[in-house]
Amino acid sequence: MPALGAQSPIADLESKERALRAQLATLDGLLVAYSGGTDSAFLAWAAHEVLKERMLAVLADSPSLPRRELELAIEFAEHWKIPIRVVATEEMGRAEYTRNDASRCFHCKDELFTVLEKQCRELGFPHMAYGKNLDDQGDFRPGQRAAEQHNVVSPLADAGLTKQEIRELSKRAGLVVWNKPASACLSSRIEYQRPVTREALAAIEAGEEALRNLGFEGSRVRHHGDLVRIEIPRDELSRALTPETAAEFVSIFKKLGFKYVTLDCEGYRSGSMNDVLSVDQIRMAG
Repeated sequence: MPALGAQSPIADLESKERALRAQLATLDGLLVAYSGGTDSAFLAWAAHEVLKERMLAVLADSPSLPRRELELAIEFAEHWKIPIRVVATEEMGRAEYTRNDASRCFHCKDELFTVLEKQCRELGFPHMAYGKNLDDQGDFRPGQRAAEQHNVVSPLADAGLTKQEIRELSKRAGLVVWNKPASACLSSRIEYQRPVTREALAAIEAGEEALRNLGFEGSRVRHHGDLVRIEIPRDELSRALTPETAAEFVSIFKKLGFKYVTLDCEGYRSGSMNDVLSVDQIRMAG
């Protein structure tokens, strides 16, 4: 039982949801940076619930966004009648982005928010928001620095909502994204210092789609040049560690241009590419 005078977990969650809606209600117009992931989808849904037509979800399209994710994001918005606009971002035209150092995410988000600022000016929206949650504050996310520089608000974090709480509220609201696995952009699959190219992004997207077709949901294709490192969720590793499955992996990924095909025995880990970064690199990028 909760300590005397303390709120129950349910009451605390409801209090945070009220705080979120109250903050959104103070905004006289809001443009939401929307990706279709759990956080941004819940934020777009909540903003539409509160602000109605005084909000717009903007979905950035670029080679680093899988076509499947684009379609699912549009489908979600249309289902809930959330106003949506798809715009192109040009991070691939930025040398700071394509050189792929520890600051790549900053330059990606800087491009995104620059494009969104233009949308705000043209459409008359005074505020921009994105789906940062409370858990993100302790993570390595250089994009947060770009958000701060562009004065992007973060209503979910401001309301004290964690990732798990957002999933719970999404589930209660009947949003299909409530248990959607996290999915960073395709560029995050390329090892640092290896340039981001359209060809590499296409190979990663095709490889992950092939793994999905084999029944390996939530897998990652890590691009190390001639070598591909496949990360499979740990509870699926036993099924992947068979000669027959290995032969399928080899066939798939050699056709995509890789010379060496490897399976990571540690399984899928979010942000595993960051393991090679030093403390100084993380400090400078973040």
